[in-house]
Amino acid sequence: MRTWVNGEDVVEEAVGEGGRGPYAADALPAGCPNSLRATGEARRLELGEPDCTGGCCGFLTVVVQRVGEIVQWSDWEVPWAAHTPMPHPPPELHFDARQYDAEVARAESDRGWQVHP
Repeated sequence: MRTWVNGEDVVEEAVGEGGRGPYAADALPAGCPNSLRATGEARRLELGEPDCTGGCCGFLTVVVQRVGEIVQWSDWEVPWAAHTPMPHPPPELHFDARQYDAEVARAESDRGWQVHP
Protein backbone atom coordinates (compact mmCIF):
# COMPACT_ATOMS: atom_id res chain seq x y z
CA MET A 1 0.00 0.00 0.00
CA ARG A 2 1.23 3.49 -0.79
CA THR A 3 0.23 6.54 1.22
CA TRP A 4 -0.28 9.70 -0.84
CA VAL A 5 -0.71 13.16 0.69
CA ASN A 6 -1.26 16.17 -1.56
CA GLY A 7 -0.10 14.21 -4.59
CA GLU A 8 3.16 13.01 -3.02
CA ASP A 9 4.09 9.47 -2.03
CA VAL A 10 4.91 9.87 1.67
CA VAL A 11 6.69 6.51 1.85
CA GLU A 12 8.99 7.07 -1.11
CA GLU A 13 9.81 10.60 0.01
CA ALA A 14 10.79 9.42 3.50
CA VAL A 15 12.39 6.01 2.92
CA GLY A 16 13.66 6.33 -0.64
CA GLU A 17 13.06 4.51 -3.86
CA GLY A 18 12.54 0.80 -3.29
CA GLY A 19 10.88 1.39 0.08
CA ARG A 20 7.48 -0.09 0.65
CA GLY A 21 4.35 0.42 2.67
CA PRO A 22 2.40 -2.24 4.54
CA TYR A 23 0.46 -4.90 2.65
CA ALA A 24 -3.03 -3.61 1.87
CA ALA A 25 -4.56 -6.70 3.49
CA ASP A 26 -2.81 -5.82 6.77
CA ALA A 27 -3.53 -2.09 6.63
CA LEU A 28 -7.13 -2.44 5.42
CA PRO A 29 -8.45 -5.72 6.85
CA ALA A 30 -11.91 -6.71 5.58
CA GLY A 31 -14.67 -6.24 8.15
CA CYS A 32 -12.36 -4.79 10.81
CA PRO A 33 -11.41 -1.26 11.84
CA ASN A 34 -8.10 -0.29 10.29
CA SER A 35 -5.14 1.54 11.73
CA LEU A 36 -5.68 4.59 9.50
CA ARG A 37 -8.85 5.53 11.41
CA ALA A 38 -8.24 8.52 13.65
CA THR A 39 -9.63 8.70 17.20
CA GLY A 40 -9.10 10.99 20.16
CA GLU A 41 -6.46 8.58 21.40
CA ALA A 42 -3.03 9.16 19.86
CA ARG A 43 -1.39 6.04 18.46
CA ARG A 44 1.63 5.24 16.33
CA LEU A 45 0.95 4.00 12.80
CA GLU A 46 3.52 2.18 10.64
CA LEU A 47 3.47 3.50 7.07
CA GLY A 48 6.56 1.96 5.48
CA GLU A 49 10.07 0.65 5.55
CA PRO A 50 13.20 0.92 3.40
CA ASP A 51 14.21 -1.78 0.92
CA CYS A 52 16.66 -3.19 3.50
CA THR A 53 13.65 -3.89 5.82
CA GLY A 54 12.47 -2.16 8.96
CA GLY A 55 14.37 -4.65 11.10
CA CYS A 56 17.59 -3.18 9.74
CA CYS A 57 17.08 0.60 9.66
CA GLY A 58 13.70 1.13 11.29
CA PHE A 59 10.22 1.92 10.04
CA LEU A 60 8.48 5.06 8.85
CA THR A 61 5.92 5.75 11.57
CA VAL A 62 3.66 8.64 12.53
CA VAL A 63 1.39 9.44 15.47
CA VAL A 64 -2.25 9.77 14.32
CA GLN A 65 -4.83 11.56 16.43
CA ARG A 66 -8.16 13.33 16.01
CA VAL A 67 -8.24 16.75 17.65
CA GLY A 68 -11.74 18.17 17.26
CA GLU A 69 -12.45 18.52 13.54
CA ILE A 70 -8.81 17.95 12.59
CA VAL A 71 -6.82 14.74 12.12
CA GLN A 72 -3.20 15.32 13.01
CA TRP A 73 -0.17 13.30 11.85
CA SER A 74 2.85 14.21 13.98
CA ASP A 75 5.99 12.90 15.68
CA TRP A 76 7.36 11.12 12.61
CA GLU A 77 10.06 8.48 12.97
CA VAL A 78 12.08 7.92 9.81
CA PRO A 79 14.24 4.86 8.98
CA TRP A 80 17.94 5.59 9.12
CA ALA A 81 21.10 3.63 8.39
CA ALA A 82 24.19 4.73 10.32
CA HIS A 83 26.23 4.99 7.10
CA THR A 84 23.87 7.55 5.52
CA PRO A 85 22.98 11.15 6.38
CA MET A 86 20.22 11.49 8.99
CA PRO A 87 16.96 11.98 7.04
CA HIS A 88 14.55 14.80 7.72
CA PRO A 89 11.11 13.64 8.87
CA PRO A 90 8.03 14.80 6.97
CA PRO A 91 6.30 17.87 8.39
CA GLU A 92 3.37 17.63 10.79
CA LEU A 93 0.21 17.23 8.73
CA HIS A 94 -3.37 18.33 9.45
CA PHE A 95 -6.46 17.03 7.64
CA ASP A 96 -10.09 18.06 7.78
CA ALA A 97 -11.60 15.19 9.81
CA ARG A 98 -14.66 14.75 7.56
CA GLN A 99 -12.55 14.55 4.41
CA TYR A 100 -10.08 12.25 6.13
CA ASP A 101 -12.85 9.90 7.30
CA ALA A 102 -14.34 9.85 3.79
CA GLU A 103 -10.98 8.95 2.22
CA VAL A 104 -10.34 6.18 4.76
CA ALA A 105 -13.86 4.80 4.11
CA ARG A 106 -13.18 4.91 0.36
CA ALA A 107 -9.91 2.99 0.82
CA GLU A 108 -11.67 0.42 3.01
CA SER A 109 -14.39 -0.19 0.45
CA ASP A 110 -12.06 -0.39 -2.58
CA ARG A 111 -11.02 -4.04 -2.61
CA GLY A 112 -9.74 -3.96 -6.22
CA TRP A 113 -6.30 -5.09 -5.07
CA GLN A 114 -7.71 -8.25 -3.51
CA VAL A 115 -6.95 -11.51 -5.30
CA HIS A 116 -9.89 -13.92 -5.48
CA PRO A 117 -9.11 -17.64 -5.88
